[in-house]
Amino acid sequence: MIVPIVRTAITGLRRDRAALALSFVLPIGFFSIFAFIFGSQHDTIPQVHLIVVDEDHSSASRSLVRGLESEGSLVVTTHPDANNKNAPAPAGYSAASAEAEVKAGNVPVALIIPAGWGQHPIAFNGGDGTAPEIQLLNDQSDSIAPQIVAGLLQKAAMTSMPASMAGEGQKYMKQYIGDLTPEQQKRWDDNIAGLNEAEKRRDEQPETASSSPAAASDQSSGLGGGIISVHTRGVAGQHQNKNLISFYAAGIGVMFLLFTASGSAGALLDEQDSGTLDRVLSTRVTMTTLLAGKVLFNTLLAFAQLVAMFLWGWALFHLDFFTHIPGFIVMGLCTAFAVASFGMLLASMCHSRGQLGAVSTLLILLMSSVGGSMFPRYLMPESLQKAGLFTINGWAIDGFTKVFWRDAPLIALWPQVAVLLAIGFGLFAISRRIARRWEFS
Repeated sequence: MIVPIVRTAITGLRRDRAALALSFVLPIGFFSIFAFIFGSQHDTIPQVHLIVVDEDHSSASRSLVRGLESEGSLVVTTHPDANNKNAPAPAGYSAASAEAEVKAGNVPVALIIPAGWGQHPIAFNGGDGTAPEIQLLNDQSDSIAPQIVAGLLQKAAMTSMPASMAGEGQKYMKQYIGDLTPEQQKRWDDNIAGLNEAEKRRDEQPETASSSPAAASDQSSGLGGGIISVHTRGVAGQHQNKNLISFYAAGIGVMFLLFTASGSAGALLDEQDSGTLDRVLSTRVTMTTLLAGKVLFNTLLAFAQLVAMFLWGWALFHLDFFTHIPGFIVMGLCTAFAVASFGMLLASMCHSRGQLGAVSTLLILLMSSVGGSMFPRYLMPESLQKAGLFTINGWAIDGFTKVFWRDAPLIALWPQVAVLLAIGFGLFAISRRIARRWEFS
């Protein structure tokens, strides 16, 4: 009796060709996403956007900035973008404006070269503690970017400031070995003068474009000690452990809301199979009213799940929840609406529960992996980071990050709110169009 049961199940699966095909497309597609993300990580480093503020304006600081600009893995910015192409170039970033950009999440790292740094730019063994230090301001939501910048900063110092390196090396040589002979001293001074003259000529030349990203293959990283003394300070996400809980709650929460919404919207297919849908539409209830009611129910269900998840995080993991209630409500409702409309779209497209299960699993896992629900988007190649902006997950996580990580005001959520509402209304309109098949069947 077992063989006929298996044969019957195979026949049923063969009849639903879409579900059969997606049973094989799902694992292959999901594997391809992970292979694309991690398969090239061994020979590439993601580009890091960096703001550099040069308050010193010395030959050494200008050489260091040029060295950073030549690194293929860094996108160095010293001036804000002009709002109008015909307008004069805006003034350079200040320490305050650079810190504001990091806090707002526009860049992950900013470097502040303080005034007087060029007098003693090299600090072997950490220096004597009297020379000003370069300030590295970072957003702790991205743990990789400051390590890349810190490593490339040391590399740029070694390759772009030969005169400073030589001068500091002479000081330590005299300290540990002794004075040079007059002839050696003269030769040393002549060489230093030549290096200074070369740096001066470079200062007088116009800036050139950065080198190709291929130059990123020879790089160092890490926050350890080096020839430049650097003070690292986090300006966003100071309470990192608690804020990470909100990041995971948002990422995992959105992913499972998508599963819940698609499953709940599948009740429409059950009503079709049982004949309930025809009886409902024979009354004064229109298809638009029916779909709107189901979307509203799924929105409230999804929002209730988010509330339960964040309350659990508050109770068990000390998530700072109640001080962020307004932002949570705004982002929670917008996310729930977009998710509910997405589930209704899938239910309108599919013709059976089998198709709905396969299609929803494929799309939700792909969206969650690209959108940042499974791992942070900053770990992905730049192309996939941009692709994440085509997912509900990406916009929802960005909004919750602003609320719980950056303590942003409600007005700062307008891009995420606008996109999520546009997604919700757009998907609902498409669902209504597809659902016409039930009205004329």
